[in-house]
Amino acid sequence: MISHKIRFLLFFALIWNISCQDDQDRSDFGLTYPDYFPAPHYQFGKNTLTREGFELGRALFFDPILSVDSTISCASCHSQGHAFADHNTALSSGIFAKTGNRNSPAMFNLAWHPVFMWDGGINHIEVMPLAPITNDVEMGEDMLRVVAKLKKHSNYTKRFNKVFGEKPIESQQIFYALAQYMSMLVSADSKYDRYRQGKESLTSDEQDGLQIFRNKCAACHTEPLFSDFSLRNNGLEILNDDLGFGRITLEEGDIYKFKVPSLRNVVLTYPYMHDGRFRTLDQVLDHYSRGMIHHKNLDPLLMTNGQPGIPLTDIDKVKLKAFLNTLSDFAFISNPLFSK
Repeated sequence: MISHKIRFLLFFALIWNISCQDDQDRSDFGLTYPDYFPAPHYQFGKNTLTREGFELGRALFFDPILSVDSTISCASCHSQGHAFADHNTALSSGIFAKTGNRNSPAMFNLAWHPVFMWDGGINHIEVMPLAPITNDVEMGEDMLRVVAKLKKHSNYTKRFNKVFGEKPIESQQIFYALAQYMSMLVSADSKYDRYRQGKESLTSDEQDGLQIFRNKCAACHTEPLFSDFSLRNNGLEILNDDLGFGRITLEEGDIYKFKVPSLRNVVLTYPYMHDGRFRTLDQVLDHYSRGMIHHKNLDPLLMTNGQPGIPLTDIDKVKLKAFLNTLSDFAFISNPLFSK
């Protein structure tokens, strides 16, 4: 029989160990990524990353209170199960059943992005949420009203005070908290990553696909992030008046240029292109091999012998798709740390 004193000591030791582990978890909380990743573009600066700040940002990300009618949250168009892309929808849906003119992009590894939105019109992650929150189609809200609504919730007041000190909630704090959450959305545990780390092997088709990818795709979709985050014209047929980067710069040479998306989790983030026009990877590969339009701003990297297109055989496409499947990060899309 164990004496009451020994039972108490064992219980105390267990509680002490859990408490110390919790403190360790909190002190170790931070942005982690593989050593073959480059240094993040976002360095947080005055926005000190903490678990409490991250959790506040997560709460805001999933809360429809940020929209004018409290029906649309950030997560409404960025679903974790789709690597924080939209729910298999070509164009985003917003308040009052309005439909936007672009596909909601996936959200991961955002700390490495130098620009945001399909047109590259925002250059800082701490500013990025302002666009969807105030957009008339998406969330249609005003930041002053957002702040006023949050102040009415005692729970939010306590949480903001814990993260930012005893002072009134302000919009900058909202952006800081959201930036902490979004920056922590790191996707780096796909089969490709385990291959890079020597933990797993690729099949012969996957290995061949990787070589085809490196020869014909990697100039724009650069490893290991699988994007160079540039803005390019990729020869899409013009279906509407969305000028892309040209809308931002008002330069003729930037018309119909859009941001190169990361191909990580690409199998999970359909439909594809800035307007979601392609439902399948087969359609995407067909576009690049034989469907591009010879636009005056077409990127030179997408030309072969003076003509639009990247030569791909049917076998090439099969092997490319085999490799692209290795970029799916199932641990990321099921990680409870990122969930509501």
